[in-house]
Amino acid sequence: MTYSLVIFDLDGTLADSFPWFRHHVNGVADRYGFRRVADEDVESLRHAGSREILDHLEVPLWKLPLIARHMRRLKGLHISDIPLFDGAEMMLRKLADGGFRLALVSSDSEGNARKQLREAAALFSYFDCGASIFGKAAKFRRVVKRAGIKPAQAIAIGDETRDIEAARAAGIACGAVQWGFAAPQALKALAPDLMFERMEDIVRALGTATGAR
Repeated sequence: MTYSLVIFDLDGTLADSFPWFRHHVNGVADRYGFRRVADEDVESLRHAGSREILDHLEVPLWKLPLIARHMRRLKGLHISDIPLFDGAEMMLRKLADGGFRLALVSSDSEGNARKQLREAAALFSYFDCGASIFGKAAKFRRVVKRAGIKPAQAIAIGDETRDIEAARAAGIACGAVQWGFAAPQALKALAPDLMFERMEDIVRALGTATGAR
């Protein structure tokens, strides 16, 4: 299938935010009363699904909106400390030049996302941010509707198992990057439509969108 819309996740997919997250997460844990992340926990969490991670950290679902709002505010204070991955902006420009429309669906705020993307933000036709941890499927559907295309013409690219699950729930294709939070084995176990080992693989795999609109 030739896709015409590529929907990206931000953290762990375009932005190298895990070092920042790792530095701040235990302070957030102390503030909101959930379990701290020990160094020895990180690798096992990379192989776990979102619900398993929440269970391990003992985070009640009712606290998730509070934690998410706090993390967005905190991240907004440190945007300059969180770079895009090498090659991310070039990859986005090549896709746009190839005829793809780009969208961003993220748990972060649109303001933070635009600041983080800098000049590359202008390459995106659609932003739908502030997604809850299990709320991406609805946002995928909304972006596809705004784009005026069939679900089969869209692909969502992310770095976590929940990105794959949300794409499947929304009836769109899914691609998984191997440089983000989730371990490649955990992503492969869900059989995404495409997997990307390097940033440049995205452009190579998707080609151009000529005729797909």
